[in-house]
Amino acid sequence: MSWSTFVAVGDSFTEGVGDLDPITGTERGWADRVAEHLARQEPGLRYANLAVRGQLLEQIVREQVDPAIAMSPDLVSICAAGNDLLRPTARPADLAERLDGAVGRLVGSGADVLVFTGFDTRSTPVVDLVGRRLATMNEHIREIAARRGAKLVDLWTMDTLADPRARAEDRLHLNAEGHRRVAVRVCEVLGVPTGQDWRDPWPPLAPTPWVRRREEDIRWVRGHLVPWVGRRLQGRSTGDGRPPKRPEPSPVH
Repeated sequence: MSWSTFVAVGDSFTEGVGDLDPITGTERGWADRVAEHLARQEPGLRYANLAVRGQLLEQIVREQVDPAIAMSPDLVSICAAGNDLLRPTARPADLAERLDGAVGRLVGSGADVLVFTGFDTRSTPVVDLVGRRLATMNEHIREIAARRGAKLVDLWTMDTLADPRARAEDRLHLNAEGHRRVAVRVCEVLGVPTGQDWRDPWPPLAPTPWVRRREEDIRWVRGHLVPWVGRRLQGRSTGDGRPPKRPEPSPVH
């Protein structure tokens, strides 16, 4: 199969946070990588990325879904609710109902739609505090995909993403290698050959001394956890006032 217009909708995961391009200094991410693979199959492919880091599901539905449909894409990806699940008041059933409506609208537009489960958080203990809500949400997402006829990218079953080496310094987002593996998995779901395998095992890793692990934990708390908690307490988001990085469909170079 081939597509002429691909639009990505979502939050930091889809924006590409954690996958910094060393040449341009901007986020790349799995969606950009998928667009590059698709463009090799369809050189005229146009690609837009409306994702904005920190956005909640309601913001994504309100600010991204209609603009995405207006672009008349034949392929749309939507990954949302991750930021909602980090909040103690999150109710997966309510989130699933809102997501289901958005997926239904996207499918109803005639596009092929990609939906995603959350990936395994067990290697990050602090984040894994939401593990039960995430597992419940994942089941809802699988049901939505089956009911709506969307294509499911089940990140939870990607055991290679559970390795800490797939994570960025903040331990929440994926790094370049993690995003690369997700892109390969997405292409597999779409039936697009890449010549790569997301299942490739990580090389053996020498044990890290206890002192080194504790030093890394302290740096993480100071550099990432404390600022994150501060933003939550102030009601701020890293995406406040931030525009989408690719607001209009354009050729992939």
